Amino acid sequence: MGRLPFDPNKMRAKTTPGAPATPAPKPAEAPLTVSRLASLIQAALEHHLPARIRVTGEISGARRSTHLYFSLKDAEALVGAVLFASNLRKLAIEPKDGQQVIATGRIEFYPPQGRLTLIVESLEPAGQGAHDLRFRQLCEELRQLGWFDPARKRPIPTFPRRVAVVTSRTGAALQDVLATMAKRCPAVDVAVLPVLVQGEAAARQVAAAIRFLSKHHSTLGIDALIVTRGGGSPEDLAAFNDRDLAEAILNCPIPVVAAIGHETDTTIAELVADERCATPTQAAVRLTPDRAALNRQLDALASRCKTHLARALRFERQRLATAARHPVLADPHGATRLATDRVHRVRAQLASAAASALQTRYRRLDATSLRHERQNPRELLTAARAAHDSQRRRLDTALRHLSASRAAAVESLARRLDSVGPAAVLRRGYSCTRRADGTILRAADQVAPGDRVTTLLASGAFDSLVASTAPGPHPGLSPVAPPAPSPRRKPKPNAPRPVPPDQLDLFRAGG
Repeated sequence: MGRLPFDPNKMRAKTTPGAPATPAPKPAEAPLTVSRLASLIQAALEHHLPARIRVTGEISGARRSTHLYFSLKDAEALVGAVLFASNLRKLAIEPKDGQQVIATGRIEFYPPQGRLTLIVESLEPAGQGAHDLRFRQLCEELRQLGWFDPARKRPIPTFPRRVAVVTSRTGAALQDVLATMAKRCPAVDVAVLPVLVQGEAAARQVAAAIRFLSKHHSTLGIDALIVTRGGGSPEDLAAFNDRDLAEAILNCPIPVVAAIGHETDTTIAELVADERCATPTQAAVRLTPDRAALNRQLDALASRCKTHLARALRFERQRLATAARHPVLADPHGATRLATDRVHRVRAQLASAAASALQTRYRRLDATSLRHERQNPRELLTAARAAHDSQRRRLDTALRHLSASRAAAVESLARRLDSVGPAAVLRRGYSCTRRADGTILRAADQVAPGDRVTTLLASGAFDSLVASTAPGPHPGLSPVAPPAPSPRRKPKPNAPRPVPPDQLDLFRAGG
């Protein structure tokens, strides 16, 4: 703070510039009231202390309601302090009794109660408290990342072949580990990687050694790793609170056992390791099987094997005795006779069954042969050919009869057609007249004078020019009564029906 303690004798009354100084009143001549004294104290604090001060001390009597009320003390003095809720929420630490802190704030005097109070605006750890704060912050960060999670930690091998020890070559921790492992089980080999375990370069060397073992553990045959050192002050163990070292332990593919300092000491390396031990000796015990315990275990297993073997022998002897009393073993010839009789019975049954089955097969074979003979393709083909020849002869006869019948019918129809055809009519003296366009004339009103017509005769044709027409029947022709219809005769079957002459139009083709 750099200021002298408050001296009331040096207090002066306030004067205006240029006015002579007024001497301070003497208590003997003019007594001060309590209010005046409080005013003088408050004025002295305002004029002789800075607006913001920093005070180092130990927290004592901390009590928290809405605000935090406590005292700052050292070996010779104590000052009351208060930290209001608005500033309390901004603190990075949790204030508690016995904590060394640096308080930043201002001094206030409360006249109604005559109390001097330090109004604290901020608190920060002092000395070892700063290291504790960094340690807690790193622990919280790694816990959020899951580095302390027990679920991700690797199991410790029961019978490791070789164990690597990362520690100081000259430290007592290495001798404790070597002596313990040699005493418990000399068969476990030990590989020592000497590193610094204290100082600024210690964390870097330990992390490098762990990364080397992580890379070459298969080649070196390393099954587990011990990181250890003896006890010391928190500053001596600070190298094992390094984040890079914790990451090297996290990424190590083999189990890591950490034993740093005393049982009350806790480091980041121990929290990240797969298992934490209180001392180097305990770490060696954890990774090394006990030779005496193994011998006792082997003796117990041997005793159990003997007991089981004796029990099994007794059981088998009983089974053998029981089997010896069995009739088959007591009289082997009797069992053979029974088996021989059974074989003879079975043989006779098989012969009878075989003969019966053979007869049944023969009967089925005869029936099948008869069916095959009936279904012989050669016989079936001969019968089919005979039937075909018979059908062909019948068909030829029917066709000849049908052809002769149809020829006679055609000839009769031809004669009837010729007798009623246009040519026969023309031969009887009739003719056929057509117009120039080929239309057959059936009435005189179908032509007019001056038209040219063609007349067809039984032999030849000639052209004429119409001079005049006379409608009605020709005077030289008398109407002839149609002949009486003759009784209709029932046509013969399959005989062709005659075609009426009026349906024949042979004149259109030119006669």
